Amino acid sequence: MNIQDVKKELSSDEKVLESAFKLETLYKKYKFFIWGAAAAIVLFFLSQTIMASLHEAKLEDANKAFLTLQKTPDNAEAKATLKAKNPALFELYSFSVAAHANDVNTLKSLSSSKNEIIADSSKYTVAAIDKHPVDSKLYNELALLEDAYLAIQSGDTKSAKAKLELIDERSSLQMLTKLLEHSMIKAK
Repeated sequence: MNIQDVKKELSSDEKVLESAFKLETLYKKYKFFIWGAAAAIVLFFLSQTIMASLHEAKLEDANKAFLTLQKTPDNAEAKATLKAKNPALFELYSFSVAAHANDVNTLKSLSSSKNEIIADSSKYTVAAIDKHPVDSKLYNELALLEDAYLAIQSGDTKSAKAKLELIDERSSLQMLTKLLEHSMIKAK
Protein backbone atom coordinates (compact mmCIF):
# COMPACT_ATOMS: atom_id res chain seq x y z
CA MET A 1 0.00 0.00 0.00
CA ASN A 2 1.19 3.41 -0.78
CA ILE A 3 0.64 6.67 1.08
CA GLN A 4 -1.96 7.93 -1.37
CA ASP A 5 -4.23 4.95 -0.73
CA VAL A 6 -3.89 5.41 3.03
CA LYS A 7 -4.76 9.11 2.71
CA LYS A 8 -7.84 8.29 0.60
CA GLU A 9 -8.97 5.69 3.11
CA LEU A 10 -8.51 8.07 6.03
CA SER A 11 -10.35 10.88 4.25
CA SER A 12 -13.30 8.59 3.50
CA ASP A 13 -13.38 7.49 7.15
CA GLU A 14 -13.29 11.14 8.17
CA LYS A 15 -16.24 11.85 5.90
CA VAL A 16 -18.23 9.00 7.46
CA LEU A 17 -17.44 10.28 10.96
CA GLU A 18 -18.29 13.82 9.92
CA SER A 19 -21.67 12.64 8.55
CA ALA A 20 -22.32 10.74 11.77
CA PHE A 21 -21.57 13.85 13.82
CA LYS A 22 -23.88 15.93 11.62
CA LEU A 23 -26.67 13.37 12.06
CA GLU A 24 -26.12 13.36 15.81
CA THR A 25 -26.27 17.16 15.87
CA LEU A 26 -29.48 17.17 13.82
CA TYR A 27 -30.97 14.50 16.06
CA LYS A 28 -30.16 16.46 19.23
CA LYS A 29 -31.58 19.62 17.71
CA TYR A 30 -34.82 18.05 16.40
CA LYS A 31 -35.30 15.00 18.63
CA PHE A 32 -38.62 16.25 20.09
CA PHE A 33 -39.97 16.89 16.63
CA ILE A 34 -38.79 13.48 15.37
CA TRP A 35 -40.26 11.61 18.35
CA GLY A 36 -43.45 13.68 18.14
CA ALA A 37 -43.87 12.87 14.44
CA ALA A 38 -43.21 9.17 15.09
CA ALA A 39 -45.70 9.15 17.97
CA ALA A 40 -48.29 10.97 15.82
CA ILE A 41 -47.90 8.40 13.03
CA VAL A 42 -48.23 5.49 15.47
CA LEU A 43 -51.29 7.09 17.12
CA PHE A 44 -52.90 7.76 13.72
CA PHE A 45 -52.61 4.13 12.62
CA LEU A 46 -53.64 2.87 16.05
CA SER A 47 -56.76 5.07 16.05
CA GLN A 48 -57.62 3.97 12.51
CA THR A 49 -57.40 0.34 13.58
CA ILE A 50 -59.55 0.96 16.65
CA MET A 51 -62.16 2.89 14.64
CA ALA A 52 -62.31 0.13 12.01
CA SER A 53 -62.75 -2.48 14.74
CA LEU A 54 -65.54 -0.48 16.39
CA HIS A 55 -67.28 0.03 13.05
CA GLU A 56 -67.01 -3.67 12.25
CA ALA A 57 -68.46 -4.61 15.65
CA LYS A 58 -71.31 -2.14 15.15
CA LEU A 59 -72.14 -3.64 11.74
CA GLU A 60 -71.94 -7.15 13.15
CA ASP A 61 -74.42 -6.24 15.93
CA ALA A 62 -76.75 -4.66 13.35
CA ASN A 63 -76.59 -7.76 11.15
CA LYS A 64 -77.38 -10.01 14.11
CA ALA A 65 -80.36 -7.80 14.97
CA PHE A 66 -81.52 -7.88 11.34
CA LEU A 67 -81.32 -11.68 11.23
CA THR A 68 -83.23 -11.85 14.52
CA LEU A 69 -85.96 -9.59 13.08
CA GLN A 70 -86.29 -11.83 10.06
CA LYS A 71 -87.02 -14.75 12.37
CA THR A 72 -89.07 -12.86 15.00
CA PRO A 73 -90.38 -9.51 13.63
CA ASP A 74 -91.86 -8.50 17.00
CA ASN A 75 -88.50 -8.45 18.82
CA ALA A 76 -88.33 -4.89 20.21
CA GLU A 77 -84.75 -5.25 21.39
CA ALA A 78 -83.57 -6.27 17.92
CA LYS A 79 -85.47 -3.33 16.39
CA ALA A 80 -83.84 -0.90 18.81
CA THR A 81 -80.39 -2.37 18.16
CA LEU A 82 -80.85 -2.21 14.40
CA LYS A 83 -82.14 1.37 14.57
CA ALA A 84 -79.18 2.47 16.73
CA LYS A 85 -76.42 0.57 14.96
CA ASN A 86 -77.50 0.86 11.29
CA PRO A 87 -80.33 3.36 10.66
CA ALA A 88 -80.23 2.86 6.88
CA LEU A 89 -80.79 -0.88 7.21
CA PHE A 90 -83.53 -0.21 9.76
CA GLU A 91 -85.31 2.06 7.27
CA LEU A 92 -85.01 -0.57 4.56
CA TYR A 93 -86.38 -3.23 6.90
CA SER A 94 -89.24 -0.92 7.97
CA PHE A 95 -90.07 -0.18 4.35
CA SER A 96 -90.12 -3.87 3.49
CA VAL A 97 -92.42 -4.72 6.39
CA ALA A 98 -94.71 -1.72 5.79
CA ALA A 99 -94.98 -2.36 2.04
CA HIS A 100 -95.80 -6.01 2.64
CA ALA A 101 -98.47 -5.11 5.23
CA ASN A 102 -99.80 -2.07 3.27
CA ASP A 103 -99.05 0.06 6.35
CA VAL A 104 -99.70 3.52 4.90
CA ASN A 105 -98.76 5.39 8.10
CA THR A 106 -95.30 3.86 8.29
CA LEU A 107 -94.78 4.37 4.56
CA LYS A 108 -95.78 8.03 4.88
CA SER A 109 -93.26 8.52 7.68
CA LEU A 110 -90.58 6.82 5.57
CA SER A 111 -91.36 9.11 2.63
CA SER A 112 -89.52 11.89 4.45
CA SER A 113 -86.38 9.75 4.83
CA LYS A 114 -82.97 11.22 4.03
CA ASN A 115 -82.35 8.15 1.89
CA GLU A 116 -83.77 9.14 -1.51
CA ILE A 117 -84.46 5.56 -2.58
CA ILE A 118 -86.46 4.77 0.56
CA ALA A 119 -88.31 8.10 0.35
CA ASP A 120 -89.22 7.70 -3.33
CA SER A 121 -90.20 4.06 -2.95
CA SER A 122 -92.37 4.90 0.06
CA LYS A 123 -94.15 7.73 -1.77
CA TYR A 124 -94.75 5.48 -4.75
CA THR A 125 -96.06 2.62 -2.62
CA VAL A 126 -98.45 4.92 -0.73
CA ALA A 127 -99.74 6.27 -4.05
CA ALA A 128 -100.18 2.76 -5.41
CA ILE A 129 -102.11 1.69 -2.31
CA ASP A 130 -104.30 4.82 -2.41
CA LYS A 131 -104.64 4.56 -6.21
CA HIS A 132 -103.65 8.12 -6.98
CA PRO A 133 -100.89 9.38 -9.32
CA VAL A 134 -97.47 10.36 -8.04
CA ASP A 135 -94.20 11.52 -9.58
CA SER A 136 -91.46 9.01 -8.95
CA LYS A 137 -87.83 9.05 -9.98
CA LEU A 138 -87.36 5.31 -9.57
CA TYR A 139 -90.74 4.13 -10.81
CA ASN A 140 -91.41 6.83 -13.41
CA GLU A 141 -92.59 4.52 -16.20
CA LEU A 142 -94.53 2.29 -13.85
CA ALA A 143 -96.23 5.38 -12.40
CA LEU A 144 -97.14 6.48 -15.95
CA LEU A 145 -98.57 3.03 -16.66
CA GLU A 146 -100.65 3.12 -13.47
CA ASP A 147 -101.84 6.67 -14.23
CA ALA A 148 -102.91 5.52 -17.69
CA TYR A 149 -104.75 2.56 -16.20
CA LEU A 150 -106.57 4.81 -13.72
CA ALA A 151 -107.45 7.19 -16.56
CA ILE A 152 -108.87 4.29 -18.61
CA GLN A 153 -110.95 3.21 -15.63
CA SER A 154 -112.35 6.73 -15.30
CA GLY A 155 -113.09 6.90 -19.04
CA ASP A 156 -110.43 9.48 -19.94
CA THR A 157 -108.81 7.70 -22.90
CA LYS A 158 -107.05 10.84 -24.22
CA SER A 159 -105.17 11.29 -20.97
CA ALA A 160 -104.41 7.57 -20.84
CA LYS A 161 -103.03 7.60 -24.38
CA ALA A 162 -100.87 10.67 -23.58
CA LYS A 163 -99.44 8.90 -20.51
CA LEU A 164 -98.74 5.71 -22.45
CA GLU A 165 -96.89 7.65 -25.17
CA LEU A 166 -94.42 8.92 -22.53
CA ILE A 167 -93.19 5.37 -21.88
CA ASP A 168 -90.03 4.59 -23.84
CA GLU A 169 -90.34 1.99 -26.60
CA ARG A 170 -87.30 0.14 -25.20
CA SER A 171 -88.88 -0.12 -21.75
CA SER A 172 -89.57 -3.47 -20.19
CA LEU A 173 -93.12 -2.17 -19.66
CA GLN A 174 -93.71 -1.76 -23.40
CA MET A 175 -95.70 -5.00 -23.62
CA LEU A 176 -98.09 -3.79 -20.90
CA THR A 177 -98.28 -0.41 -22.64
CA LYS A 178 -99.36 -2.09 -25.89
CA LEU A 179 -101.86 -4.19 -23.95
CA LEU A 180 -103.45 -1.08 -22.40
CA GLU A 181 -103.51 0.68 -25.78
CA HIS A 182 -105.21 -2.36 -27.25
CA SER A 183 -107.76 -2.41 -24.46
CA MET A 184 -108.59 1.24 -25.22
CA ILE A 185 -109.26 0.33 -28.86
CA LYS A 186 -111.62 -2.46 -27.77
CA ALA A 187 -113.31 -0.16 -25.28
CA LYS A 188 -114.28 2.32 -28.00
